[in-house]
Amino acid sequence: MQKKIPMRKCVGCGEMKEKKELIRVIKTPEDEILLDTTGRANGRGAYICCNAECLKKAVKNRGLERSLKSHIPTDVLERMEKELG
Repeated sequence: MQKKIPMRKCVGCGEMKEKKELIRVIKTPEDEILLDTTGRANGRGAYICCNAECLKKAVKNRGLERSLKSHIPTDVLERMEKELG
């Protein structure tokens, strides 16, 4: 029997991809916005492709803000852009 592969939707481009191909962005219970590289951290999560282009789209269409149900500060977005390269 084949194991089920978890699929997630990128909030930038809207494509369904395997969970391990995407990066998880979380809002912690303390209202911090972080990149969750382990995929296991506590908090509300949104998934995004591993490129800066999708991050820009997610910011433009407010997909990230909608998914995390909060405003995302500019400094946090800049830090995430650097991390995605």
